[in-house]
Amino acid sequence: MHIFAIANQKGGVGKTTTTVNLAAALAASGQRTLLVDLDPQGNATMGSGVDKRALEKTVYQVLLGLASLAEVCTSSPSGKFDVLPANRDLAGAEVEMVELERREMRLKEALAGHVEDYDFVLIDCPPSLSLLTLNGLCAAHGVVIPMQCEYYALEGLSDLVNTIKKVHANLNRDLKIIGLLRVMFDTRATLGHQVSAELEQHFGDKVFKTIVPRNVRLAEAPSYGIPGVLFDKAAKGAIAYLAFAGELIERVKTM
Repeated sequence: MHIFAIANQKGGVGKTTTTVNLAAALAASGQRTLLVDLDPQGNATMGSGVDKRALEKTVYQVLLGLASLAEVCTSSPSGKFDVLPANRDLAGAEVEMVELERREMRLKEALAGHVEDYDFVLIDCPPSLSLLTLNGLCAAHGVVIPMQCEYYALEGLSDLVNTIKKVHANLNRDLKIIGLLRVMFDTRATLGHQVSAELEQHFGDKVFKTIVPRNVRLAEAPSYGIPGVLFDKAAKGAIAYLAFAGELIERVKTM
């Protein structure tokens, strides 16, 4: 089982879009996949076609030890992958977990009994370095960083890399950067190409070859509760995420 956190401390960079579409693309490639939504906004849950308002139990109960992962897991109706869902309740988990023992290891311990059940676990982390994000990073073997090729994204990237180094040193010796995924890429913008070249120069083969373009169909898909790769299979964004899933599967073989 490969556990990857999809993380970036900057908001609005396509983390949730990446998590949902990668989960659907991996499932379409025959990989047994679990998506863990660690964001109280519950966007990955909704984007997978699961109604967050109708949930009786969520990842919140799992983190607090009030329910098992198997009790809470549901499946994406269209995506053929499992979802550990989230909703607003999760916002309260931060406060309640402060008192708990091994509070940053709660997700890791919940996943430990399911090693044989999945090939891939993808964790959608919130856009802040919170106790929830820390749980995602402590549970993961690696981090996939979606990022836009713009100036501010480079600023935020150095913060994230430092955070990952700290977690690696103090809490999770397995944690490493799997790769950077360029998303929402505008082929017409000169700056995008400059930042992209800078990333390749600085991070080398850590930068995934796949580039996900800006794509209206990917943006429309969540409102239908269907992952973009299934909503319009011919869309450029969908084709890119399917290619990315293939690239990730290959990269995992060499890890």
